Amino acid sequence: MTALEILLARVVDYAGLFPPAALDLAAAVRQFGEHRASAERWMLGRLVVPAARLGDLAEAMTTEVPNGSAAWRLAVLATAPLDPAGGLGIAWGIDLARITAFRVACDAPVNALELRGGDADALALARRAAADAGVAPAATFVEVPWGADHDALARAAHAHGVSLKLRTGGVTADAFPDADVVVRFVAACVARGVSFKLTAGLHHALRGEHALTYEPGCARGTMHGFLNALAATALLADGHDAGAVQPLLEERDVGALAFDDGGLRWRGLGAGLTAVRAARRAFASFGSCSFAEPVAELRALGLLPAAAGAALAATDD
Repeated sequence: MTALEILLARVVDYAGLFPPAALDLAAAVRQFGEHRASAERWMLGRLVVPAARLGDLAEAMTTEVPNGSAAWRLAVLATAPLDPAGGLGIAWGIDLARITAFRVACDAPVNALELRGGDADALALARRAAADAGVAPAATFVEVPWGADHDALARAAHAHGVSLKLRTGGVTADAFPDADVVVRFVAACVARGVSFKLTAGLHHALRGEHALTYEPGCARGTMHGFLNALAATALLADGHDAGAVQPLLEERDVGALAFDDGGLRWRGLGAGLTAVRAARRAFASFGSCSFAEPVAELRALGLLPAAAGAALAATDD
């Protein structure tokens, strides 16, 4: 496998229920099922669904995709933020009941859990929530604020065995963090051996100016690129300094990036395959409201791997 194939394998968590796509549940389920049957399914990760919609999802999985849905990988988004002062609380109890009912109805696992919480105490609660839900702690992602002490949170996440999540976009220009926020977060996770997820605003391959929604005439803004983020993680895993890597998050020229079976290179910096594999152990996935757009952009850039991708798809569960 080339470095690019390693970086892209099962990396896109499909979040079609969320803006800017904001599909209805039946449509999102149909699309996820179609993506799972496509030649590019080797790039597809989990379906992201709010806990409050699990009952609807159980019905939709039966009616929209009657065969094969039990093998789907699912990430459930908890309803309420973690509140260390109040414990896991009533909202989590309701979510847990929904998760249990879904498993019984669909005979399908919940593979990941996503929560919100801003401090080390919240990470301890996340570990408890993972145990309640029967989800591996490492597959339990806690969204943290941009301005938090990411290194301190990464240390706490490592201590509790949970993972972190950073929001990287939205439907307004101010929903996108600066590159220094992203590199600080990623560098902290890589340094502390903590798995992480990025979510929102990453459905384009490279950083650039893009429409913020799918509405005609909508506002445009600068959006991060998923290739930038993946390659930056690999360079950090190879030991490069965050200050040297930050400009990669702002790179707009695909010609500055090179991927092969020995690793990747960018403007004089490089990462070998060992670092690329380490980067993917750290960078679990990114959430995207579209799977088709990342695939189409990679194809347009001439970067969509074919041979190994087909082999991965043939062995996909």
